[in-house]
Amino acid sequence: MLNNLVNLMLNAGEVAKPMPDWISKSFPVIQTILLVLVAIASVVIIVAVLMTTSNGDGGNNAITGTNDSYYMQHKGGSKEGRLKTTIIVCAITIFVLTLLYFISFGIYTGFSV
Repeated sequence: MLNNLVNLMLNAGEVAKPMPDWISKSFPVIQTILLVLVAIASVVIIVAVLMTTSNGDGGNNAITGTNDSYYMQHKGGSKEGRLKTTIIVCAITIFVLTLLYFISFGIYTGFSV
């Protein structure tokens, strides 16, 4: 598979050979699955952001800029910490799936420049 991808990149200037049948049938399905997964991750981010509570004071000590309270030091196990982790994981997932979508789109169309 990797050799085929490298060959496609190296031979981009040449006349395109006919695409194998499995590629022409599977890439539209793969692209649809990737778009659905991006949409699901986007909805999860929206819900997680709406569920977070805003903290007006920032929770930091004004002089040292550190979090000294027990709650602030162990915030990762709380609801807000889990929501923050969910938002970060979904954002990374959207980034990776979007890259995969455009790479698959490039492979499907033949990397025409």
